[in-house]
Amino acid sequence: MTGKAAILEIESLRVKYGNVEVLHGIDLTVRQGEIVAILGANGAGKSTTLLTISGLVQAASGAIRCGDAELHRLPGHEIVKRGIAQVPEGRRIFGTLSVQENLSLGAFVCRDGARVKDAMDRVYALFPRLAERRDQLGGTLSGGEQQMLAIGRALMSSPRVLLLDEPSLGLAPLLVKAIFKTLEEINRAGVTILLVEQNARAALRLAHRGYVMEVGQIVLQGPAQELASNPEIQSAYLGS
Repeated sequence: MTGKAAILEIESLRVKYGNVEVLHGIDLTVRQGEIVAILGANGAGKSTTLLTISGLVQAASGAIRCGDAELHRLPGHEIVKRGIAQVPEGRRIFGTLSVQENLSLGAFVCRDGARVKDAMDRVYALFPRLAERRDQLGGTLSGGEQQMLAIGRALMSSPRVLLLDEPSLGLAPLLVKAIFKTLEEINRAGVTILLVEQNARAALRLAHRGYVMEVGQIVLQGPAQELASNPEIQSAYLGS
């Protein structure tokens, strides 16, 4: 992966909530085709990093780039058009809409009906369970099915980079394994992934590289295997 060009670059990023600075000048690079994990305790700034990339939180200073696009200068819907899609923490699907309607909303940036249908077909092939439940209301799905729907909805915009915030949250271990296997498939199909995940063991098994955040700063980075074998990481995040 080292020879690949950067698809997403974060440089000296600072973010404030009111007068409180929560990201203190972080630098982060994601290369084309990688899966990169961001690890850290609650409150470290992981979710804020993803929300700022997506344009849902404003940067106080610094830069976020995807190719020629300066994402920190763009509104959220324009960032989606540049090929960045986010699967939010807690799924945030529309419970009173059907599976099919939820997926259709994910394609709001696309005006080409044929492309939307192709994207829908790909999502249903990836998640056959969603195809079986296409007319079912999102709110009646199980937690695992809702996570599939949230990922499927993000894929409807045919992103180049998929941002995932705690995809394993609240899921049984078997479902976590299935979701992570699907993420591997999505990555093999050419989608770059930036993953925020409390389940550090599963994340490092999946990722090529990782960053460790503490109180708004990146304190460690490197290949996933190196991080997994680092004694500090093991004691802090891997329970050993």
